[in-house]
This record gives sequence, structure tokens and C-alpha cells, in this order.
Amino acid sequence: MPPTPTLGGMTPSAFTLRHVTAPTDPAIAAFGRVQEASYYAPDMLIPPEVFGHLITRRSPEREDRLLVAQTPGGEVLGGTLYALLPLPGGLRGAGFNSFMAVTRAARGLGVGRALHGETLRVIREAGLAGMFADSVHPARQNEEDRAAEAATGVDPAGRRAALHALGLRTVDIPYWQPVGGPDGGPLTDLDLLFQPAQPARTVPLALVTGILRAYWSGWLGEERARAEAQALADRAGHTQDAPLLPGTSTATWWSEGRQV
Repeated sequence: MPPTPTLGGMTPSAFTLRHVTAPTDPAIAAFGRVQEASYYAPDMLIPPEVFGHLITRRSPEREDRLLVAQTPGGEVLGGTLYALLPLPGGLRGAGFNSFMAVTRAARGLGVGRALHGETLRVIREAGLAGMFADSVHPARQNEEDRAAEAATGVDPAGRRAALHALGLRTVDIPYWQPVGGPDGGPLTDLDLLFQPAQPARTVPLALVTGILRAYWSGWLGEERARAEAQALADRAGHTQDAPLLPGTSTATWWSEGRQV
């Protein structure tokens, strides 16, 4: 049997994970370059120059972390920026994964799975309920964005399949990001995803809105974030629990052809 192709002769296990804690760490700029090369609209992401501030700004309500995968020589193969968002009371809180990316050359080496697994370990160790993320659904992309994403070497349907394989599921609610679309309007081609720390088929709507309010407040401010979370609860009909669909699916609200 021929050997499995590797990165410069590197075996899939020949990388290590570490959390970046110093704002001057060169891995920050390196991950910024990975992020820019991996996403079709990098200007929509958290800019790398902010990472140093995020990972050193900690409070009881929020802790941002940057986890990178590196070769023994220090090359950054990928990374993920995520936040720990504890909530008061029985909801416990959860994490929110802002972005995860792997270099083209390192795809297929298990880097993304290793990064995701470590963030889940941190989530469970912190006693949080799981990890949220959001992801573009290919059925809701326009042709221009689909072509731009193809140029990065990423297939949106394949990405959602990969996220599903990692354990992330689509939260069946009418979700969109409040800002970021054309002329600053809502970004509506995304689904909210969730991976529970323990097996579950639903997620409490109060956890969803609590986490989004905490996550959004960093750039929307407390008042706007509270209003947007309330609007989401209204759209969801104030159900107690939201079903978790396959990660390859879009939410029912969108599959029914509704518009903002």
C-alpha cells in the first residue's frame, strides 16, 4: 500500500496545539494570514490586529482564546478563535467559535478535528453546555459569494458536511447576524450551529439568546445586543427548546423560503 501523502513528509500527528496568550506572539499574525487566505470575505471577520487585545481581556462574563496548530518548526497550520461565555443560573453558558481555519496544504491531516476536539475539552472542563458557531449555508449564498468561496479552495457544502461530522448541529431557529450584510444590514446566509457538551436533540432557547446577547454585546453594545436577542426569541415563537437538525441542513424557517 502506498504511503499517505503528507505535508512536506510530515505525518498527520506531527503538529502540536497551544493556546496563544501573549499579544506579541508571532502566531497571531500567522493565523491572521491563514484566516485571510481561507475565507472568501475576510473583511467580514474579526481583524487579526484585534486578536492580541481579545486574548488578554478577560472578565467573569467572557474569555476569548486563540488556539493554534503548529509544526515542530513553528509553522502555523491552522487555528481557531473562540470565546467562553458563562451565564448565571442553571443555563451555565457555552462557548462561541468565531472562526476556525486550516491551510490548504494541511487539509486532510486532522488539524481541524484536533482543534475542535481541544476546544470541546476546554468547554467541558469549564462546565459549559456546549459550543456554538455560525456557518454559511450554500443554498442561501448568491452566485458571486459562491464563486468567491470556490476561489479559496473550500466547497461550502463540503464544509457543512465536515462540521456535521465534527458533531455540530443546526439550531432550528430563524437566525441571522444583526450586522455585516450589504450596507450594514443583517447577514442572512448563515445558520446557527451548536454542539452540546453531552448528547442532546434540543438546546434551550434561553441558552441560545443568552449566549448571543453576550457574544454580540462586544460590538453591538449591551442595549442593541439585548434587543436583537429578544427579536430572535420573538421570531422563534418563544419555544422552550429549539430542535437540533443535521449540520448539513438549514433551519426550517429558511427552508420554507421566508425572507427577512
